[in-house]
Amino acid sequence: MSDLTIGYAAMLEQFHPTEAVALTAYAEEHGFSGCMAADHFAPWVPQQGQAAFVWNVLTAVGERTTGDLGPGVVCPSFRWHPAMVAQAAATLEAMYPGRSWLGVGAGEALNEHVVGGYWPEAGERSRRMFEAVELINKLYAGSLAGKDVKHAGEFFTMETTRIWTMPEQAPPILVATAGPLNAKKTGRLADGIITVGAPLDKIEMLFGKFAEGAREAGKNPDTMPRVLQVHLSWAPTDEEALRNAVTEWPNGGMKFAKADIRSPHDFAAMAALVRAEDFEGRMVISSDPDEHRAHLQQYVDLGFDRIYLHNVGRNQREWIEVFGEQVLPKLSR
Repeated sequence: MSDLTIGYAAMLEQFHPTEAVALTAYAEEHGFSGCMAADHFAPWVPQQGQAAFVWNVLTAVGERTTGDLGPGVVCPSFRWHPAMVAQAAATLEAMYPGRSWLGVGAGEALNEHVVGGYWPEAGERSRRMFEAVELINKLYAGSLAGKDVKHAGEFFTMETTRIWTMPEQAPPILVATAGPLNAKKTGRLADGIITVGAPLDKIEMLFGKFAEGAREAGKNPDTMPRVLQVHLSWAPTDEEALRNAVTEWPNGGMKFAKADIRSPHDFAAMAALVRAEDFEGRMVISSDPDEHRAHLQQYVDLGFDRIYLHNVGRNQREWIEVFGEQVLPKLSR
């Protein structure tokens, strides 16, 4: 099992890219270990206001920091052919050896519908994702061996080629998932698993399926990264913390699948129905750092070795300072 690290989730949906880079560097100065950022073409709601290109931002983060950095999550499918994602991730790792990782997911219409075309149901989206993982792994293996490879699958075709700028080792591929079938396939086909805050018994089930798939592939699940992203709301008062959650991150209180919704404006219309009680059990909203620490410690005890924190409010620097002093040093295995 790896050492515990607590990283910063750079929300490109909320902050201009130059601000996101500066905040990530500030977080590292206060004890955060690294950065994850998602590949969004649009924010969840217009209030959030941004959607910068993740690869540009992570490159700038790499120049300003020394910790790990990863796009968590990219959909290697509708907007992107898997070969393009593989090239982008390989370049990032070539520039910052040993620091980067590639997080992939099945995609959301909010980001992927912009290129048009049929939007499939969840099962097909998952099959596309895992085929993409297999293609990327094949491309990395061939490129590291100095050989061309090709691919003809159910969803993707790749003519004979290789990646010419490769790092000494390919970046690890982590799959974002929250279901048992995908967790097992993740263990079998990927290098690690990413999930979001969920009931502890559900996470234990996911870990079990992930380990089962890893062992089927001859891998040791205890050595594979288990990554968690946690959304939370901290502010000097409980009232401000709640206001930040409802205003800035109402999607956190929406208790339904969101992958088929195409527009931030549609999300905003639904956000008008979100109430404080909708966040119950989904996000800690509190002015008490110890309450947040106790909540995070549960995930540490469950076996996560990397946790990335997202404070949903605009009060990033104040939150970074408080958590860097009062929360991060108290988390331990």
